[in-house]
Amino acid sequence: MSGAELALLGLAKRAGALVVGSAAVREALRRGRVQLVVVAVDRSVRTDEKVVRLAHGRGVRVAVGPAATELGRQLGRETVQAVGVTHPQLARRIDAVSVPIRDRRK
Repeated sequence: MSGAELALLGLAKRAGALVVGSAAVREALRRGRVQLVVVAVDRSVRTDEKVVRLAHGRGVRVAVGPAATELGRQLGRETVQAVGVTHPQLARRIDAVSVPIRDRRK
């Protein structure tokens, strides 16, 4: 994920259009609020099982982001394994320049 993509995530956070952390992303996915999920490249297997699987089940695209420490640093936390973008236009802009994770069920 490039600096521009990280900047878009920062913009989404400042706009209140970013859900940060695996548990918060899962809850927002259940409520239908998330347009795009970005997961850390070094995410845990549990994040894949819980967040990525739920996102794919809900038809929400998932993109690979930077390492959890870099993602966390950009968002003012120590580490972050998953974020959810709730704003449709920001999600499209981030998605257009990101590497997607394919749904393995297909």
